[in-house]
Amino acid sequence: MSIRRTLLGLATALIAAPALAQAPAATPAPVPGWAVGRPEGSTLAPHAPRLTVTPLDQVPVGAIRLPPGFQAEVFAHGLPGGRTMAEGPNGTIFVGTRVIGRVYAITRNPDGTTRVRTVVQGVTQPNGVVMVGNSLYVFAINRVLRFDNIEANLDNVPAPVELTEAFGFPTAQEHGGNHDWKFTTLGPDGRIYTNVGVKCNICEFDRDRFALLVSFKPDGSDRRIEARGVRNSVGMAIHPVTRELWATNHGRDWAGNDWPNDVLLRVRRSGEDHGFPYCGGGTADPQYNAGRNCNEFLPPAALLGPHTAVLGMRFYTGTMFPEQYRNQAFIARRGSWNRERLSGFDVVVAKIDANGNVTGVEEFLTGFRDDANQKFADRPVDVHVMRDGSLLVSGEQTGTIYRITYRR
Repeated sequence: MSIRRTLLGLATALIAAPALAQAPAATPAPVPGWAVGRPEGSTLAPHAPRLTVTPLDQVPVGAIRLPPGFQAEVFAHGLPGGRTMAEGPNGTIFVGTRVIGRVYAITRNPDGTTRVRTVVQGVTQPNGVVMVGNSLYVFAINRVLRFDNIEANLDNVPAPVELTEAFGFPTAQEHGGNHDWKFTTLGPDGRIYTNVGVKCNICEFDRDRFALLVSFKPDGSDRRIEARGVRNSVGMAIHPVTRELWATNHGRDWAGNDWPNDVLLRVRRSGEDHGFPYCGGGTADPQYNAGRNCNEFLPPAALLGPHTAVLGMRFYTGTMFPEQYRNQAFIARRGSWNRERLSGFDVVVAKIDANGNVTGVEEFLTGFRDDANQKFADRPVDVHVMRDGSLLVSGEQTGTIYRITYRR
């Protein structure tokens, strides 16, 4: 009896073996949006921002290096993930975030110190903040929220007016997790200017829907395409004299350490095309040019270094800094994550002549990047000119707002 059972067991195992061998393989994990196109075997990945409060004694203000006569101080800290800035009529500084879903408000106390409040939370990537009169607009991927009379209600923020449908941006699903965060600025014409990033690293796409700079009336009407073929602009400003739109722009990933450059764009006429995906930094894409001549498109106004992650920019309109900085473009370079040697992690100045040509790009704020050890202490994301002429710089990695002043 025992022999018969053994033989039956062996037969059952032999019959089952082929079925087990042909079992379907496990479904591979989906590739995150940032990793699409990453070369096989590469270990490069983003440096995740710190999303906890950095104690004041750990804020690296002492590492900052500036030209002679300039000083740096901590304006506010305790803003995890703080990025873009906008100033209200009463001097409140509103700070958007990307990852943490909050908007902060910074006010001054009677003794000159600052207070930080969280005035919006639970919103997906509320990176874009802009003041229109007494109203704060928050741009979060495709959502647009307007908070009226907010400075008078910082401790009890009223429910926002929902303007999402009026602006009609592509949804997060349409973007596929790529370049969907917004930067916003108010033009002297009363229009809100913002970006719609491309839905991929590099691909074909609807050129009236993605990779755009666009503007609207504050109610979301009268959409106007300001520029096409702009891969991922998360910083823009209107020149105070010429009234032309200027913008920073990120080049594509996974094409090598030194190509393409991130760039500064000058938009002279609404609707012009800056060439993505066929050209990057004014030169043909080696893998995706499709036979297009880069002379078909507008060249960049300036090259800002490969993979430096150029973000917020503003023209200096104050009077505190020396005259040589008047109407020049201050640009925050957040710093690379997919480059073997770190680049960026600083603030530079694009020097612009009377004809609107960039004559050079100079370092302004340095010290956060440690080249010897390939480490960084903070990531500048945005700059903002205050009414007294000082310059605010947001440091996303430590959740700090730095204030730069000048003394003769």
